[in-house]
Amino acid sequence: MIPPSELLTENGALTLGDTKWQEARRRALIIGPLADASIVSQRAAENAAKQLGLSARTVYTLVRTWRLSGGSVPALVSIKPSGGRGRTRLALAIEAVIRDAIEHLYLTAQKPRLSKVLKAVRRRCRLEGLNVPSVNTIQARIKELKPALVVTRREGRKAAHRLTPAAGVTPPAAAPLEVMQMDHTTIDVIIVDPVLRLPIGRPFLTLAIDEFSRCMVGFCVTLEAPSATSVGLCLTHAGMDKAAWLERIGAACTWPMSGKPKRLFVDNGADFHSEGLRRGCEVHGIELAFRPRPHYGGIVERVIGTTMQLIHELPGTTFSNPTERGEYDSDAKAALTLQELEKWIALAICGPYHHEVHGTLAEPPASKWTSGIAQFGAPAALRNTQAFLVDFLPVVHRRIQRHGFVIDRIGYYASALTPWIAGRDRCESFLIRHDPRDLSRIWVLDPKRHVYLEVPYRTISRPPITAWEQRAATKRLREAGRAKIDEQAIFSAVEQMRAITENAVRSSRTARRSHLRRAHLGASVPPVIPTLVIDTEPMSTDVAPPFADVEEWL
Repeated sequence: MIPPSELLTENGALTLGDTKWQEARRRALIIGPLADASIVSQRAAENAAKQLGLSARTVYTLVRTWRLSGGSVPALVSIKPSGGRGRTRLALAIEAVIRDAIEHLYLTAQKPRLSKVLKAVRRRCRLEGLNVPSVNTIQARIKELKPALVVTRREGRKAAHRLTPAAGVTPPAAAPLEVMQMDHTTIDVIIVDPVLRLPIGRPFLTLAIDEFSRCMVGFCVTLEAPSATSVGLCLTHAGMDKAAWLERIGAACTWPMSGKPKRLFVDNGADFHSEGLRRGCEVHGIELAFRPRPHYGGIVERVIGTTMQLIHELPGTTFSNPTERGEYDSDAKAALTLQELEKWIALAICGPYHHEVHGTLAEPPASKWTSGIAQFGAPAALRNTQAFLVDFLPVVHRRIQRHGFVIDRIGYYASALTPWIAGRDRCESFLIRHDPRDLSRIWVLDPKRHVYLEVPYRTISRPPITAWEQRAATKRLREAGRAKIDEQAIFSAVEQMRAITENAVRSSRTARRSHLRRAHLGASVPPVIPTLVIDTEPMSTDVAPPFADVEEWL
């Protein structure tokens, strides 16, 4: 009698050890009675599967094996298949044909379609008398290729850079706001104007994220293309206490993440290389770092991608591309205003995003932020948000004249300028900040005291206008052949343009967008603050924080 430890399977390929023999006997005790029955019900198979720790499908396979082997116990042992997962069942000659077609046809700069590769494989297999593999087989072989190899061979080395894992090349962050990443994108949704509820186009989003906790610490929604001003607005929003702002927009949630970052990690866009941003970072001790390659900002780019996926659920979405959009009419479905979209984004950040488990962190971003604050302390807070924003506005350099400063043909004057006009400082070039959203005042840096002096229009009766209106008026006057373009001509042109816009607002998307750009300028000019000292005193409660007008950057 042959001992159990020396039993062989039918093909002699496997010698049963004691452990496998015991497992075969255990299976035989359950499978045998089932195989003797004429019909094995689903319930019986499921009960057997629970006892054996197998699937019901495997039980049916064992029953069939038992019957075919005539009740052989060794036949119930699991035998490693010759093909299966991770191994090929194809003949080596066929595999060679597929590899050759992929190497010399698919992995080329011509980037042929899979159908062309399939035709080449079929033609060669027929010539060599081989069985023709299926489309799925060839697709499986292509999927096994390394993505970096495929992109490099088909699109070039530069295109392959985007596949570099961003987590391994971004600056390391050991505490909250040690590193902040910032980027812009066009939002995939059409918005409407708040009066007629007619479509006006897609807005832009600037987003800031804390690398340590993956918390979104600030954002800015605008109708203008990304610029130094939108960067400053986003930084201000990230640094400010958001409780009052959330209450103003009607968002019933909490957003405790705020403060100044130690390092700002951005791409190489012109807006991030502006003098205003560079000087602002220097004033507030923020290190400005640029991506060595475009794809080295994976954290903020991934979260922007996640945000856009959520945006695609909103009415009026344009989706990511025309193919995905299909026959969906984005203009007809558009329903949200800029303010409503801003509120929706705030709620999406404060709710689902901050409190759901993050795949990389294995915990919610809000939890990571809280534990980081408990361990390392809170980041530096903003004590004067208005002064902080001014430090990041666009910069121009001008010499003072007898009647003050002139910027883009518009004059600015205040009595506080008199000592500079009368003294030696008149020969110096002054650093001036201006807000493109409202040209009714500028901020002039006192080179000795290092404080900002807010200077209004020289003719204070003139209405506030935007930089966009100023540029459009100047262009219109030039096209009309005006030899001399002065301040009076610019404001007259702006007034005429506004009248035209008011009449066309019902029929023209461009006119509605223009109208919304200056919607905030209907209010009176904000009170003039004689001097703004950088981060010295809390902002007065009767002055609206600058980010309260984020939707006004239009």
